[in-house]
Amino acid sequence: MFVIVVGGGKVGFYLTKTLIEAGHEVLLLEKDAMKARGLEDNFGDVAVQGDGTELATLQNVGASRADVVAAVTGHDEDNIVVCQMAKKLGCKRVIGRVNNPKNEDAFLMLDIKTTVNSTQLIYHLVEEQVGLQGIIPLLELRGGKAEIVELEISAGSPAVGKPVKELNLPEDCLLVSVMREEEIIFPRGETVLSGGDTVIALTARGKAHLLRDALIGSGEV
Repeated sequence: MFVIVVGGGKVGFYLTKTLIEAGHEVLLLEKDAMKARGLEDNFGDVAVQGDGTELATLQNVGASRADVVAAVTGHDEDNIVVCQMAKKLGCKRVIGRVNNPKNEDAFLMLDIKTTVNSTQLIYHLVEEQVGLQGIIPLLELRGGKAEIVELEISAGSPAVGKPVKELNLPEDCLLVSVMREEEIIFPRGETVLSGGDTVIALTARGKAHLLRDALIGSGEV
């Protein structure tokens, strides 16, 4: 996989390092000349000095053939422009870092559907820990309109011993998989849940607490 990372700050640095260690082809693009030279000391030819908000620059570094362009600068305006330019050049997928949570709607309005909002993610993790004990948020989709969550079924959970079709699951929730010891089960209506099962579910925004109540009970933690 060929990934272009735009922005050589801490996020871009460690993202590039991780991608290289995973065996991917990576190019790290940094606008600041001095910072780019420091990145070259770490990554060699992988690090290139250039402005990712310029169409010609992205074209020159191969954005048209990139599998992913990740715009992770510290400026939301730049990240939006990078994503738009990369899409214009035919990049298969763009990912934009959102620094200010208030700007996330701007990314979505401009059809940048895959965003990483670290502030919002940490906030949700704290909120889930305080208000939705028993649920572990794994991934947000479509700017938070849906999320993938994990729940562990204890022996005393109301769902134990019942087939999925008899569970009072909320609307807009889907059980994706059940992990039982070394086995992975893709649940159907007749699938019966057992104590110790770990359930992976897809749920719409605001429905996680209803899913928790149906599977593990409102009083459990």
